Order: sequence, then C-alpha cells, then structure tokens
Amino acid sequence: MNAPQKTAPKAATKPAGRKPAAKSARRRSREAALQGLYQWLLTGEDIGAIVALGREQEGYAKLDLKHYDALLTGCVNEAADLDAILSRHVDRKTTELSPIEHAILMIGAYELKHCIDIPYRVAINEAVELAKSFGGTDGHKYVNGVLDRAAGDLRPTEVAAKR
Repeated sequence: MNAPQKTAPKAATKPAGRKPAAKSARRRSREAALQGLYQWLLTGEDIGAIVALGREQEGYAKLDLKHYDALLTGCVNEAADLDAILSRHVDRKTTELSPIEHAILMIGAYELKHCIDIPYRVAINEAVELAKSFGGTDGHKYVNGVLDRAAGDLRPTEVAAKR
C-alpha cells in the first residue's frame, strides 16, 4: 500500500500586472517620524539635527511635511507627557520597552491626543501597521492593546460612541 504523498502548499501569487498600493504622504510621514524618533530615543541627539538629517533623505518631498514635523517635534517636546499617558497602559516602564515599539506608541499617543481629524481607530491602525513593518514579531499586538486602552483616556466620547 502506498502512503499518500504530502505536497508543499501553493505559494500565494499576485495577479499579473498589479502593483502594490502606493503609500500615502501621511503614512510616509509617520515612517520618517518613526525613524527620527527612534534615533532620538537611542542617542538623545538634538532634535534639530535629526530633523535636518531627515530633510536630506530620499523621498522627503513625498511626505506630508506638516504632519511629519508635528509628529517628530511634538513627540520629542511632549515625551514626558506621552510616556505618562502610556505608562498607565504598559506592563513595564516605557524606558524598558523596545525603542521601536516605544517610538510607535509615542506616535500613536500623539495622534490620539492632538490629531482629532484622524479617527481613533485609524490612528491605532496606522501605529499597528508601523509595528508590523518595523517592530518585533508580535509587537503589533502589544501596540494595538496599549493604544486601544489609551484611546479610552484620550478620546472617551469617540471610543464610547464606537463601542
């Protein structure tokens, strides 16, 4: 009797001729702000120097420059306040978080606090997407949970209306 042969799973294929969706200027600005904030968390370098370096990077002109500047300088200027918000929802000190997840959480908290034109679920989802692209294996789950709880503090009316 012959044993059934196992076959390898079929690889997912993309439809021919389809390009991946282009990143929005806002998403690009979040990614660039994440890079700058990560650098700041690791080095403590002057934010002016980090912003100047960011302006020299390829693709800078494709950013939503106003949003990029608000995120990067806002997160640095309000780091203590953002960490205080996040500290109520994380399982350890924010200084003990992975620097990339810490930076992503700061960006998410900043958007929840200041960017009222962005629905809270969108702000959380954008942070989760950053974590999927740049964070650790399950970092996006952690980011999602922390920001979901923080949204209840920062946007209680909007969150209550959705739940």
